[in-house]
Amino acid sequence: MSPRTLIAGIGNVFLGDDGFGVETVRALAGHPLPDGAEAVDFGVRGVHLAYQLLDGYDTLLLVDATARGGEPGTLYLIEAGTAADSGDGSGPGPAVEPGGPAVLDGHHMSPDTVLALLDTLCAGTGTIPPRRTLVLGCEPACVEEGIGLSAPVAAAVPRAVRMALDLLRETAPDEAGAPRRALRRTP
Repeated sequence: MSPRTLIAGIGNVFLGDDGFGVETVRALAGHPLPDGAEAVDFGVRGVHLAYQLLDGYDTLLLVDATARGGEPGTLYLIEAGTAADSGDGSGPGPAVEPGGPAVLDGHHMSPDTVLALLDTLCAGTGTIPPRRTLVLGCEPACVEEGIGLSAPVAAAVPRAVRMALDLLRETAPDEAGAPRRALRRTP
């Protein structure tokens, strides 16, 4: 059986650039994906994402607006469980760590909360969470009420699609089952 990858577009399309993940997954739908890979628009349905992950995936790629202090439209690739920039100039912030308490608000679940809920669900069902979780994030310009992405974030969508497709190719196992190339990550 080939490794399974879920690309999950998350965010609220009614909050401007917060809809980046949803728009990126919509654009990705126009491209063929390798066997075992699927792209799904979860929007604000974090609970649904957590339950979908119980179906067994090797890799999860969350696509979301990610404020880290860069220029709007800057793309980031972050591996969950590694130190992440807090975005306020104070240095590393908390990593995305499963196992913390999950606050269940089905329409306001951050990736941290989804992963914490997943950890709880896996413990209760005996299933295994994804081996690797990555975030493909985009620096937003505006996350206030309104529909539509700002110009720099809209321009980042095609680049994000290429990154996701490259990521799928780079992480596809070779004949021996090893990843073909190491991932480039944002420090």
